[in-house]
Amino acid sequence: MNNAVGATARLLGAGLRALLVLTVVTGVLYPLVVTGIAQAAFPGRADGSEIRDHGKVVGSSLIGQRYDLPPKKGQETPDPDLRWFQPRPANGLGANSVNTRYKLLLSGATNLAGDNPGLVASVRAARAAVVRDNSTATYKVDPDRVPADAVTSSGSGLDPAISPEYADLQTHRVAARNHLAVAQVRRLVDQHTDGRILGFVGEPTVNVLELNIALRNLVAAR
Repeated sequence: MNNAVGATARLLGAGLRALLVLTVVTGVLYPLVVTGIAQAAFPGRADGSEIRDHGKVVGSSLIGQRYDLPPKKGQETPDPDLRWFQPRPANGLGANSVNTRYKLLLSGATNLAGDNPGLVASVRAARAAVVRDNSTATYKVDPDRVPADAVTSSGSGLDPAISPEYADLQTHRVAARNHLAVAQVRRLVDQHTDGRILGFVGEPTVNVLELNIALRNLVAAR
């Protein structure tokens, strides 16, 4: 009996020692080492790829934001604030104030087939809205030239970037709403267009948050 109790006690002691060692190694030392390497090698990414404006964190370069007007009474989906460049459609993005903060509700895609009637209807409605919102007194959007990213969300629903084509389509509306020359706004788009990685991977993109920060600064300095 005493031998059995002693054996059990030794096993418990060995298990507790193993638990303590593994807790220290995997729960303390390993995270500290990984965090230290990340902070030394990639400090910006390790801290969340923060974007700052006038010393204040206004978002992440990896997560999109909405630019909407305050919702009206009884309105479930607020209208877009057309002074700003608009991101891709994304039901996973929550309400936020311009360039200050965002609130994520969910992340994910619709997983609908390309010929799904609901998806086809939503794309057609989105295209009509893009044509309506971005046409001005002197510029009419051609429905056949509306790019795909203007009417579809990304797989995560949190895409922070749009194509240069969609950004260019919005320049006339942004210029008119902010009383700027179209050439000025197009210059901003060109300055904030990122090319393909290594020159051949992926497609050129425009980070919407960074572009809108530059737009706000341009309007303030006018």
